[in-house]
Amino acid sequence: MCNLNLNAQNKKNETPQLTRIEFLFDASQSMFGRWQSGAKIDVAKLLMKQLMDSLRYVNNLELALRVYGHQKNFPPQDCDDSKLEVPFSKGNISAIQQVLKDVIPRGTTPIAKSLELCGNDFPQSPSRNIIILITDGIEECGGDPCAISMALQKKGIFLKPFVIGLGLDESLKKTFECVGRYFDATNESMFRDALNIVISQALNNTTLQVNLLDINRNPTETNVNMTFYDKFTGQDKYNYIHTLNSKGNPDTLVIDPLPIYRIVAHTLPPVSKDSITLVPGKHTIIGIDAPQGELIVKFDGRSEYKKVQFIVRQHGVMQTLNLQDENSTEKYIVGKYDLEILTTPRIVLENVDISQSKTTTVSIPHPGIVTLLTNNQGYGSIYTYDRSNLKWVINLNNDLTKQTIVLQPGKYKVVYRPKNSRESIYTIEKNFLLSRANQALFH
Repeated sequence: MCNLNLNAQNKKNETPQLTRIEFLFDASQSMFGRWQSGAKIDVAKLLMKQLMDSLRYVNNLELALRVYGHQKNFPPQDCDDSKLEVPFSKGNISAIQQVLKDVIPRGTTPIAKSLELCGNDFPQSPSRNIIILITDGIEECGGDPCAISMALQKKGIFLKPFVIGLGLDESLKKTFECVGRYFDATNESMFRDALNIVISQALNNTTLQVNLLDINRNPTETNVNMTFYDKFTGQDKYNYIHTLNSKGNPDTLVIDPLPIYRIVAHTLPPVSKDSITLVPGKHTIIGIDAPQGELIVKFDGRSEYKKVQFIVRQHGVMQTLNLQDENSTEKYIVGKYDLEILTTPRIVLENVDISQSKTTTVSIPHPGIVTLLTNNQGYGSIYTYDRSNLKWVINLNNDLTKQTIVLQPGKYKVVYRPKNSRESIYTIEKNFLLSRANQALFH
């Protein structure tokens, strides 16, 4: 048994989610290269120190620092030269600044290996996990940074990394586009700007309004669950049941701006919008066409028999869209539908029209009852007529001598042979006409 407590919780009053940022810092030999005012390593150290000072009093933030290329000289090449210098914790900014101050570029560039090790650096407790890779070179150890990054993202270990390239040659920049969001730092000013932009995107949530549009493109549709998928990993990040606020406007959602989203509104059938990119700190309005009307199937008059269900399909599509109960009301996207009502025999209705904000009511005839009495157990079936051809409806229970069956009004034939009759000529067939709510009795 599974018991679920579905009492409503006010998420707005919850503590903001913890963000963890790991800086993956390139200290390979090439960082001694000259850059405008000095060596790349010196400029990077200075700007990183300033950045750390700005993060010192940010709430719900934990930082870590992994450095590669700083422990072994090149040559020879050591592709295991990667170390978590400062693990995740709060209040460790001074420790990070000290490591950066003391680090000396020495070795090679094992980016793929370092990214893979980053996957183990993050604690298991829930948080937004972000990597910021700062490098002036490309993979030098034969690894595949793109494959490692993609695998760890799909596992949900961290979000799509940020990559800041320091003075990279134009031909090398594309090698990082599959690793993460690439920022080109051709000069010191661009490096400072890139750091600020990345931190802003990493720390700032943004707001989103989803308009579910009716046939007139007004945002009147609501009360539908919306799933926000990370387009890259395919994982669902949020589920919100759409609502209109007290002013009749779609509610405002606070959402992480880093993923590219695919939003699915779980109407019948579902509708979606793909490749949604949010600007951190900005309010975005997204419109999704979701015009709906209602459908209900009822018996003519009151039915005292067992409730029936019916299959709903989009017109011309065999896949089942929904299994709906008689006398219940469901919403569907405006359009044409085919219904298969699970009476005996089944009733098939095609091209049932669902219109905007209207209830389409389908009435079906009230059933009748046929009772079959036999002297012996036997084999048999009931058929109806499809033009001049017999169409099977139901098999009789060969262990009973009295059977009562609920059938829709129509013309039928029953075919029967006793079990103890060993010749086919003892087959009995009888036609009967069943009207609404009447009862036929056969011996």
